[in-house]
Amino acid sequence: MNNVNEFFKAAGQTRNKQVVCADGFSMSVQAHAGAYCKPRGNNEPKYTHVEIGFPSEREPMLMEWCEDSEDPTGTVYGYVPVQIVTNVIVKHGGLIDGTVPRGVAPIPAISFEGMLGET
Repeated sequence: MNNVNEFFKAAGQTRNKQVVCADGFSMSVQAHAGAYCKPRGNNEPKYTHVEIGFPSEREPMLMEWCEDSEDPTGTVYGYVPVQIVTNVIVKHGGLIDGTVPRGVAPIPAISFEGMLGET
């Protein structure tokens, strides 16, 4: 097994693909039995709190939940309310790649290219 995703797949678990936002901001957003989330289980119908990991830059909206404030891009953020995560995604222009757990709104990035008749 060469990577984490292969390990979890072999263990019968999957992880969400890293979220990448329109402005380049990225973070891991996870919810499963081994994550700091509510409810703490696999494949729950809806999560109210999720675990954020390793954001690409310090994000002030997440700092309240930061496990290591001295290294905000190298740590996890436990039990972050899903509305906060949704707000962070919107702040950074919406999703262009990645997946989020049920309960987090997967707000897509909006492209205005061509909307005003421009090419």
